[in-house]
Amino acid sequence: MPDTSERRSRLLGVKLRALVADHLGRSLDLEPSAFPSGAALVVDGAAWVLVEGRADRSLGGALAWALRQHATSLDLIAEADTGLLARRAERLALPVTVWFAEDRVLLPAVAEPLADPARPIASHLALADMITVAGADVNVEHGVVTGTVAGLEVCRVVERPTTGHITEPGDIDPSLFAVDGVQLEVGVGDNDREAFRLIHGEMPTPDALATVVEAVAKHRSREAPQHPLNRLAQERFDRWRLQGNPALIEMQQVEPAEPPLARANLKDAVPCVASAVDPSGRVCRVVCSVGVDVDLVGFVADVQATSDDPVIVVLRERDRVAITEELLALLASQVEIRTI
Repeated sequence: MPDTSERRSRLLGVKLRALVADHLGRSLDLEPSAFPSGAALVVDGAAWVLVEGRADRSLGGALAWALRQHATSLDLIAEADTGLLARRAERLALPVTVWFAEDRVLLPAVAEPLADPARPIASHLALADMITVAGADVNVEHGVVTGTVAGLEVCRVVERPTTGHITEPGDIDPSLFAVDGVQLEVGVGDNDREAFRLIHGEMPTPDALATVVEAVAKHRSREAPQHPLNRLAQERFDRWRLQGNPALIEMQQVEPAEPPLARANLKDAVPCVASAVDPSGRVCRVVCSVGVDVDLVGFVADVQATSDDPVIVVLRERDRVAITEELLALLASQVEIRTI
């Protein structure tokens, strides 16, 4: 008997063939191909891809499959994240239609606009001085205030009832990290921040954060030996390098910029964004990515939707591969690729 995953793949293939046959109004004598969490087939030059479950990072893979089949268009059927996929598909030169299935009827998905980024609360920004004093960089994305070391988050401002009170942002009490129910938590990610609270109490001191900053900084360099702390957020490490040396990509200035979507966690590798100024004074958007990410094209499509500035994709030399270039070339507004 085939294993569970193989049986599931066959069932999804049967489902895809039935949906496409009903949609086209004719029977299909085609054997679908396996596709991650789904199935795929080509009908009259059109690629059809079905994705089961979470589909927010499926567009790039579906496009790559369509390219390898020399398809002239892509029809992507998903049961989740269809609005996001349809929005990104609008920015492609290759014809892409996103569908969702209602029983056995395919209905076109409606593009979901990007939400306006949340703005940080004043009381959260009031703790920025504490982050700076401890030696970390202040970073604000989608309303969340964090402290980073060479691109890696080491603390975050959160809502948490406290007894402490600081009347002025510059009036730093060395015994606590809190302002009116808002607290600065120390740690790399949720679990680390929770562990830090358990060990050091509810209110870490500025000295404690400074110690963490110093410990992390030792691992956040190109010369440091392999360590979990330099394997995380490598794309943000590259952005931090560009801030200190914009000439690496022939720019005069590079500063962090807000991504189109809030980052879900620190564990997953997700591209990051910067705003840059070239020697002529032209403002550009820079997207830093590490590794071979076939869904980079979807992220860049969203970056293009947030600004009319030209986009430059920055990759490490070893990560510049043919499939990445082919996928980025599908964008209606072309991007430039530079390597470091």
